[in-house]
Amino acid sequence: MLKIDDSVKNVERQAAAALRVLLEQVPAIQLLAFEHEALSPDHGVDIVAHFEVYGRRQALVCEVKSSGQPRHVRLALLQLRDYVMNQAKDAVPVFIAPYLSPEAQALCREHEVGYLDLEGNARLALDSVFIERQVASKPAVERRELRSLFKPKSAQVLRVMLRDPQRAWRVTELAEAAEVSLGHVSNVRVGLLDREWAQVSSEGLYLSEPDALLDEWRDAYEPPVGRRMSFYTTLHGSSFEEAARRVMGSRHATGLLAMASFSAAHWLAPYGRTGTQYFYADDAGLEHLRSGLKLSSASKGENVTVTLLKDLGVFRDTVEPTPGVTCTSPVQTYLDLAAAGERGREAADHLRQERLKWQK
Repeated sequence: MLKIDDSVKNVERQAAAALRVLLEQVPAIQLLAFEHEALSPDHGVDIVAHFEVYGRRQALVCEVKSSGQPRHVRLALLQLRDYVMNQAKDAVPVFIAPYLSPEAQALCREHEVGYLDLEGNARLALDSVFIERQVASKPAVERRELRSLFKPKSAQVLRVMLRDPQRAWRVTELAEAAEVSLGHVSNVRVGLLDREWAQVSSEGLYLSEPDALLDEWRDAYEPPVGRRMSFYTTLHGSSFEEAARRVMGSRHATGLLAMASFSAAHWLAPYGRTGTQYFYADDAGLEHLRSGLKLSSASKGENVTVTLLKDLGVFRDTVEPTPGVTCTSPVQTYLDLAAAGERGREAADHLRQERLKWQK
């Protein structure tokens, strides 16, 4: 296992190599000197590149960080701009990290600082030469961090916060509301703050950028793990709705059951009917559904799909848009629809307009 100092130095070496390659690809740029490992600890920046463009000498002063999350980027940019203003007024400031998200790149542009990451994203303005490159890939570590942030236990925390993004939460309150450990809440808190999707006030943690959070969750979304089962019912239209409401509204029924995807959207923000009805359930809920909807197994021609969930966290955030009808929450329904193909994406956009508009 690498020591932290060794890991940072490794990132700096990779950054220096990536910057050199980028500059050498531009015929108009002639590298004159490249300072990296020779810099003293109190130099203030990590890399200085001296070069010539069309006969004019310039310099890049670069700050390298091992994290490109917006919260860390913002602080580094202020330090870099301060260094340039006081010690290298004619130099071009550049920020380098292993990966810079679109939000982090926007911060660099806002502060008029060039940037480069090890995935290949770059933007440098050098008087008569302008370099810009965008890549769609994300590094494996970034994908892992996002998957971790949206795993079932963490997702319970996010769904609670998205009910009312402006509400501020103490860690203990949030853990109790989401029914997860303090450790889970703390991990989510760090992830949200690092990406600047949340802020901390005197009252606690609140979501400052709920739309950005939901966008990223949608793009990284993985449907809840469970056994997907297909059935056929002879019930249609109002007779199906009445039977479903009887099953879900029964006081004597045990088990967990909720309409999902297009079926939930029909009650939350109607957009268009589908020939298949969707449910999430546990074992007991499925048995009530089998009986109440007269379900028969179907290898083809199915019109009811039930997913027996492995993790039951989704049921902690259900809503009842009308008496007797239990649906997945607007956030969960939106995510499921967005992952359901082109028609689902259209229904998801409609649901978001109707039910997921937040005031800042």
